[in-house]
Amino acid sequence: MDLQLQGRRVLVTGGSKGIGLAIALSFAREGALPTLVSRSADTLDAATATILAETGVRATALALDMGQPGAEAALLAQAGDFDILVNNAGAIPGGALADIDESRWRQAWELKLFGYINLVRAVLPRMQARGAGVIANIIGMAGAAPRSEYIAGSAANAALMAFTQAVGAASPRSGVRVFGINPSPTRSDRMEAMLRAKATAQFGDADRWMELTTQLPFGRLAEPREIADITAFCCSPLAGYLSGTVINVDGGQMYATPG
Repeated sequence: MDLQLQGRRVLVTGGSKGIGLAIALSFAREGALPTLVSRSADTLDAATATILAETGVRATALALDMGQPGAEAALLAQAGDFDILVNNAGAIPGGALADIDESRWRQAWELKLFGYINLVRAVLPRMQARGAGVIANIIGMAGAAPRSEYIAGSAANAALMAFTQAVGAASPRSGVRVFGINPSPTRSDRMEAMLRAKATAQFGDADRWMELTTQLPFGRLAEPREIADITAFCCSPLAGYLSGTVINVDGGQMYATPG
């Protein structure tokens, strides 16, 4: 299927690995031109090399910490205009209310919550002035199904869902679409580390971490490409009436009957 993305300029934050890199690869396979943003120059170099090897597309890399004040202005000064923004940067630590003090909570939200909001605030007027553009916010299922043991992430994701729905409900009037994707637990180095820690606590053996995935839909974690391909499709002209909504990509887990 041709997603009609040939030559489209796509900015992906948190684009050097995991879901972000998979999203950049999905766009590159369609002939789009990704710009990857990440804090780590080393992982960016590896990511652009992977994209070139797999797709023949030369992606651009920008090493920036989107959680720092003024990061969005620095990013736009370097990246220029683009057709599609994918907000994906940020990882909020797990823990219950008693485990996350105020400074740690605020630090995590600077990147995942305010980083998204500030970049949309900076990019949206440019897209509106052109009368075209797409913004995809990669959020997380904890916003739709809050968990007490992931309290800071659940609250941030719920806020991003409301933000995405509110902005995306009005933006089509100026030709811009804004939507969100809520991935369920997805295979990544970070997810494996979290499951290893949980397996250590539950079984006394980190190597048994895969046993914790058997109760998930399909008996496994989601694959990064599964999240990436739906993101690319929803950003494409083929999904031109999609805005102001957040799509749960959880295999039906939220609605599954226990047992």
